[in-house]
Order: sequence, then C-alpha cells, then structure tokens
Amino acid sequence: MENQLDVMDDAGHTERAQWVLNSPAPRGPWHELTGFIRETVFCRRRRGLPPPSSKERAVSFMKGVFPILSWGKNYRLSMFKNDVMAGLTLASLSIPQSIGYANLAKLDPQYGLYTSAVPPLIYSLMGSSREIAIGPVAVVSMLLSSLVQKVEDPAADSIAYRKLVFTITFFAGMFQAVFGLFRLGFLVDFLSHAVIVGFMGGAAIVIGLQQLKGLLGITHFTNKTDVISVLKAVFKSIHQPWYPMNFVLGCSFLIFILIARFIGRKEKKLFWLPAIAPLLSVILSTLIVFLTKADKHGVTILKHIKRGVNPSSANQLTFNGPHVGQAAKIGLISAVVALTEAIAVGRSFASIKGYHLDGNKEMVSMGFVNIAGSLTSCYVATGSFSRTAVNFAAGCQTAVSNIVMAITVLVSLELFTRLLYYTPTAILASIILSALPGLIDIREACNIWKIDKLDFLACIGAFFGVLFATVEIGLLAAVTISFGKIILTSIRPSTEEQGRLPGTDTFSDISQYPMAIKTPGILIIRINSGLLCFANANFIRERVMQRVSEDGDVTKENAEGCIQLLVLDMSSVINIDTSGILGLEELHKNMVSKCIELAMANPRMQVIQKLKLAKFTDKIGGHVFLSVSDAIDASLASKLVNFSSC
Repeated sequence: MENQLDVMDDAGHTERAQWVLNSPAPRGPWHELTGFIRETVFCRRRRGLPPPSSKERAVSFMKGVFPILSWGKNYRLSMFKNDVMAGLTLASLSIPQSIGYANLAKLDPQYGLYTSAVPPLIYSLMGSSREIAIGPVAVVSMLLSSLVQKVEDPAADSIAYRKLVFTITFFAGMFQAVFGLFRLGFLVDFLSHAVIVGFMGGAAIVIGLQQLKGLLGITHFTNKTDVISVLKAVFKSIHQPWYPMNFVLGCSFLIFILIARFIGRKEKKLFWLPAIAPLLSVILSTLIVFLTKADKHGVTILKHIKRGVNPSSANQLTFNGPHVGQAAKIGLISAVVALTEAIAVGRSFASIKGYHLDGNKEMVSMGFVNIAGSLTSCYVATGSFSRTAVNFAAGCQTAVSNIVMAITVLVSLELFTRLLYYTPTAILASIILSALPGLIDIREACNIWKIDKLDFLACIGAFFGVLFATVEIGLLAAVTISFGKIILTSIRPSTEEQGRLPGTDTFSDISQYPMAIKTPGILIIRINSGLLCFANANFIRERVMQRVSEDGDVTKENAEGCIQLLVLDMSSVINIDTSGILGLEELHKNMVSKCIELAMANPRMQVIQKLKLAKFTDKIGGHVFLSVSDAIDASLASKLVNFSSC
C-alpha cells in the first residue's frame, strides 16, 4: 500500500513538473506592444459581453471625457446648496491667494485671478475629483519664476516674460494630456513621496524668505531662489531705505490669519473663519492704507489691477522663437510637479470619501485645463491642498463648488478690481507666509527616517538642493538618489535560505522564521529579484555559491551529511536574459564539480520559455518543479539525494 502511495506521489510530481515544462509560450514583443497600444488608446471590453453599439460607444466616450454627464443627472437641490456655500467660501480664500501667487510668479495680479477662473470651470467638466480646488499654487508659482527668469527677465521685458509663461503653460498641458492618454502615469511616480516631502519643505522655506521683500517693503531684491542669495539680498537691503509700516501691517495680519486658523481647527463649526481671514485682511488693510494715506509714507501698494474677465492669449504663444526648447523643458518640469501635487491632493480626499480617483483621467483633465488656460491668459494651474481642505470642510458635494468659485472670481474681476488699488503688498506676503506651514511636514520627514534611510536621503537631497542651489538641482538630486536606490536594489538583490514551516508544506526564509526546518542534504535558495539579468547575474551566482560553501561547512561540522541537492526557488523572477542564463549555467557547472544536483522550482512563463530555448532544462536533467515542496518530495522519492558521504 505504501509503495502504491509512493508511486502515485511520484507520478503526481512528474505530472506537475510537465505542467511547468510544457507551459505555453508567452506573447512575443510585437504582440505585447500592440496589446499595450490597444488597451491604452481604446477602451477595454470585458470578456463575455457583446460588443457595444456605436451609440453606446459614443455615450461611454463622452462620459469618460466629461464625468459631469455621469453624476450630473443625479444632482439635487440640497447638494447645490452645499456646493454654493463651499464655492463662496473657497472664493474668499482664492482671491487674495491668487493675487499673492501671481506676484510670486512675477506676473501682474490679474493673471492669478484669471488662473482661478477658467481652469476650475474646465476641470469641473472633465475632472473626476469632487473636492479638489483648482488654481495657482505657491510651489508651481515659485518654480515658474525661478526657471523662467533665467530665460527672460520680467523686469527688463515683462511682455516677453508673460508670453513665455503662457507658452510653458501650453507645453505643460500637452505633456499632462499625453501622460494621461498613453497611461504614462509612472513618470509622475519618479517624484516619490519622500522627494515631494523634501521638495515641498525646501520650496516653502525659499518662498517664505522671498516674501521678506514684500514684508519689509524692499524695492531692490535678488531674482535667485537659493537661501544664501536671498539672505544676502536682505542684509544688503538693511543699508537701503525701508519703511517699518510695511512690516507692521504684514506681521499684524499674519498673526490675525494664524489665530483664525487656530480657532478654525479647534472649533470645527468655525471652519469658515480661516477661509475668509485672508480676504478680511485684504479688505481691512486696504481701508487702513486708504484712510491713513499710508502709501504716501512708504507703504507699497498693488495700484492698478486690470479690469475684465480673461482675455485671449492664443496670439501670445510662441513656438518658433529661440526659447522654444527651454519652454518645453520648463513645461515638462512644471507638468510633473503640478500633476504630482494634484493627484496626491485628489487621492487623499477621495480616500476619505471612499471612492477611487483614476490617475490617468486626472492627467488628461489637468492637461486640458492648462491647455485652455494657456489660451485664456492663465499660467500653470493645479490642485491646491489648502484650498481643497477648505472646500472639503465647507461641505462640498461635487465639482460645482469649483464652478461657483470661478463665477465669483469672474464677477470680482469685472466689478471689484478697482477696490484693490490701495491693497498693500505686505498683506499678500503675509497671506503666502500663512499658507507655507502646511508645506513643511517635519513629522512625515521623521517618519521617513524611521522607516527607510535611503528614502530619507532622497528627501533631504531634494530639501537641501532646493534650499541651497536651484529647483532643478534639488529635483535632479532627489530623483538621482531615488534611481540609485532602485539600481542598488536591482544589482544587489537578496538571496534567502528557506526551510519548511512545521506542520505545513510552506517554505520560508529561515532568518525571518527561525522555527523553519532544514531538510538534511538539501539547500533551498530563493532569488528575490524580478529580473535575472546582466546587472545582477554574477552577484546572484556568487551569493548562491557562498551560501553553498557556508552551508556545506556547517553540515560537516555537525556531521549531518553534505549537500546533495540545491533547489532554486524562481517564483520571484519574472524574466531572464542571456547573461542570467549564462550565470545559471556557470552555477550548474560549479554544482556538478561539487557532486551537487541542481533543481528549479516555480519558474515563470518568460523564464521557463527562455531556459527551454537555451536547453538549460536539459542540462539539469529536467529537474524543474511546480513548487519547492514538489522538488523536495520528488527528489527524496527518486532517491536523488544520497545520504552517504560525497
């Protein structure tokens, strides 16, 4: 009876081994490419369903491009009331912030308001997030000013500078749309979470230092963004005439805004107070300057803001000048940074509400937002965390709150811009400064340090790069460190020795599970790498040989018998190249010289196909198994392992 069971088990092992060896060939590179394009460009239809009609395809396409068609039919009056309240609250924060961010981007104040008008309207039609608030943000504004003024000086030629900004916005929108249409969202992931934390922190400090110009009323200031240049400019300005009233006004209302924010956090019912505090600051400070004639005594003011809604800027886009290449490069950087912030913000609040946000659709919508913005006198717009938080706290239900905000901004552009003539620039500086603490996440930086030291290295690389050099160098340093981490992991993958967990057929790392039992005479090694290739083949071969030598020495000392079988668990290896196969062949030769058999467990489709083509499976005697357990049982059953001495 026992012999019959052994024969049946042996037959089962052999049959399962044939499943692996006779697995179908994978799709070739051409089929992979065409399949990717088909799934990317065209909607993927579920199997088993009849093909949709032309009308159904058209409706599905329109709903995919304009999500408002999906949720709009279920829109109710109660939702509209909440959205109107949220939109008005959002506008009260957006108007003063937009003016300040335009100043940060070295543009006239109205361009910040333009960017808070048309982009939110486009996003409300095409975007899938219900909470995200679209408009100018501090980081992108600073990014543009730091990069563009190296190409065109806004002080020397403001028109050329503005045209270049619109062209960059167009390129940014095109890149974003292409990323979404071809599902290239992984490009945005190059800026990892740790990189963004460091970049935002460094950018916040630089932005804060730059606001000293407005806060102190300094007329001559540096155009550079690194902290050393900014501090030098501040110290040089001490010897120049400056007016303390600017500092008094700015600091007074900065304290007021921060107190309002503190109260709003303590009392959730007063969520509207921190939202309207910036607008109240603008109104009150403007009245103070107007009534006291403080502008006659050195207080710098905004003066004229152009009246009227967004004018067309299509004729200002330049694609044939000497700076087109620079515009495309800056557009790409701006597109990636803006998308990273928008998707991070959108997904954060979508997870709170319990729905999924499609990153590729968001990229397409943000792309069209910025393309339309570049044609209507806007610069790069994205999702703002601070305004989105206000929108969420105000009880927004849908993207209609963006529409309400945009209409309010358009009405303000038409009717109220003249009232902002006496607004002091120190107030704009205080509004920007009040938004910066949210960009510096010290707690998250400490958390990154605890979890992953290499991630923290990328974080501080971005932080110090932005702080002491330039935005490009900061991002480049962080991305380089992140790539270095990936390359290091790829060329130095781990190999783990496995043992059987008591009472199971599961084999796991003996370092992680000390209770795992080794099988006498058998060494099981798992290769923890998705790709066995030219970059890591020799390293893996050497590590396996080292483990064989170490394990052989230990077994001899303990008199447990020498190693007779080496089993490679290939379940993690997705693909292999010729260098990887050559490494396995050299490993096999070394094993043969040591009288050790080599077996493989659970190779993936691409791997087993290439090993068969290279005839490596024949060289190891067809010792390829579905699992480590099958390899061990089959080896013991066929007396492959001989417990006599080598």
